[in-house]
Amino acid sequence: MSFAFDVSFPRHSTTFDDCNVLLIEDSRSIASFLAHRLRTELGTAVTHCASTRAVRKAIAAPGRKFDVAIVDLNLPDSPNGEVLDMAVELGIPAIVFTATFNLDMRERIVEKGVSDYIIKDNDRALDMVVASVGRVLSNRFVRILVVDDAASARQHLVDLLTLQQFNVVQATTGTQALQMLEQHSDISLVITDYSMPDMDGYELTRRIRRHYDSNQLRVIGISSSSDRLLSASFLKAGACDFVYRPYVAEELQCRINHNIETLSQIGQLRAAAFNDYLTGLYNRRYFFERGPVQIDKCLGRHEPCSVAMLDIDHFKKLNDTYGHEGGDKVLKAVAAKLKPLMADQACLLGRLGGEEFGLLLPGHDSAQAAILCETLRQSLSEMKVAINDKEVSITVSFGVAEVRGRENFDNYLNAADQFLYLAKRYGRNQVYSDRSILDDPASRAVGSAVGS
Repeated sequence: MSFAFDVSFPRHSTTFDDCNVLLIEDSRSIASFLAHRLRTELGTAVTHCASTRAVRKAIAAPGRKFDVAIVDLNLPDSPNGEVLDMAVELGIPAIVFTATFNLDMRERIVEKGVSDYIIKDNDRALDMVVASVGRVLSNRFVRILVVDDAASARQHLVDLLTLQQFNVVQATTGTQALQMLEQHSDISLVITDYSMPDMDGYELTRRIRRHYDSNQLRVIGISSSSDRLLSASFLKAGACDFVYRPYVAEELQCRINHNIETLSQIGQLRAAAFNDYLTGLYNRRYFFERGPVQIDKCLGRHEPCSVAMLDIDHFKKLNDTYGHEGGDKVLKAVAAKLKPLMADQACLLGRLGGEEFGLLLPGHDSAQAAILCETLRQSLSEMKVAINDKEVSITVSFGVAEVRGRENFDNYLNAADQFLYLAKRYGRNQVYSDRSILDDPASRAVGSAVGS
């Protein structure tokens, strides 16, 4: 069994423009400050209600949907937290934000199934609320695998994770867990029990670590065993954390959140390392790291694969005329145009340097790749870039080479670069490939000279 796991980038946006927060708070100053921070830091829409009556009106509005609610328990017309029951009954993830707190209240809040609770008497209270809202909204994009053969214990974990809005999948054996990992490449965290019928939890952890490192996939072990050395065995096998049953739900939530946050931070660092700072596309380093891996997969599956090079025509003249700032605008505009056009293609797209872009096209022979590149060329030729109050048109040239066997990755790019040279030699604003040479007798001699 083999697994393929691409480099981990953030799995979601840091803004939530399509999300609506229901802010239930009778303090105008707190509500105003919180609403401002939620809008500016997370990008959410905020609906503020200062009473239970206002909440009823807000949730009854046609087409209104709330993704999370921040709930003050002590409203004038809801002295016993009735407004929280309304949010929970409607299935809105609730974050309790209250000044009144004791152990009895904590138990009642937890029993209602809230996502989090935060006490106002804290210097970082507002920071914690904003962070909690961001976490609840982000968790929708995080998939967690729960592995346990005991149905009740597994369901308890699933319910806990679902409250936090995680996307949860389940497995009852180690073998099934490995199959789930193969089916769902976006699993971020595995929570596995120790005792299972086919393999124990740290054997599963060892097998996971053969294919995924901790920067890609986190593992938390869990067990009701009284063996205090079990945690060390799990950690040595490659787990990132371990929890003994019976566990405190809040502690487990914190450990899960810390592991997910670690993955997110690693993803941001890797994105900074592998993304081109100007265009947001993958950079040359990433293209050269992932390109050979994708080609090897295609060759192993006996599938076609092609490499294409894109060059912006007369880019030096653009820079000389409009300056480097104008050239940067063109580069960003080309990247912004290419991204959505390539969104449905299983390809690797990157800026290789200067005005050159690389495309790796798995599943495309040179004819198919040339057709795709021609579509891209036409779309880019229709684009206008605003520079210094002028609308500037651009054209691009493509060189396409099909991968025909195992070679050094540089050789594939060099072949595409040679066809790019021919595209520019014969007038620019066109696509050239090995098929072009066969179809155009006039270019055969030049093609032979370039290849020699």
